[in-house]
Amino acid sequence: MKRFLIADEFPLIRLALKYILQNAFMNAVVDEAQDAEALLQKVRDAKWDLVITDISMTGRSGFDVLQQLKQSHPSLPVLIITAHPEETFAVRAIKAGAAGYLKKDLAIDEITTAIARILSGKKYISFSLAEKLVFALSKDFSNDPHDNLSDREFEIARMVAGGMTLKGIAEKLCLGHTTVSTYRTRIMEKLHLSTNTQLTLYAIAHKII
Repeated sequence: MKRFLIADEFPLIRLALKYILQNAFMNAVVDEAQDAEALLQKVRDAKWDLVITDISMTGRSGFDVLQQLKQSHPSLPVLIITAHPEETFAVRAIKAGAAGYLKKDLAIDEITTAIARILSGKKYISFSLAEKLVFALSKDFSNDPHDNLSDREFEIARMVAGGMTLKGIAEKLCLGHTTVSTYRTRIMEKLHLSTNTQLTLYAIAHKII
């Protein structure tokens, strides 16, 4: 009997994934979490065979949650199912410890194939993602400037580009205002930008938001 934990802020997505899992895996136990904190609490309270989560959820950064899960439960596989484009987020997620990365618009049979592969102890990635990982993990890899951002910088860059204030970001990530301001300065330097407007235009052009 397999135990799955689904984390997504949208009830309809959780319901759809639960239906898929219960039909694909006999007697599967499926529980749900609507935000990052609920996900972390349920992982602390029980044992799971697989966590399925989005990158963007209410509360903490999706990459923060992924890193914490891999630190506290290194053998627990995490499958990312998200609407974010593969070319922007997938390599970062796999390098952070995700066992697989899927888009929400994929066919049901690919989702079940991915889950079965991960449960067998392997990773699931698309052919296009495999090519990206070869370049990303090579010593000479150099792509877009945002590829050089740390996961924290990347998340804060997305928030600033999306119109959040530094105060709002600090509250959401439980960081000091000065710390967030320092991150913003570092982000602007790495991306060779000067204003929030330029950051927003950059983020749109590179499908970061």
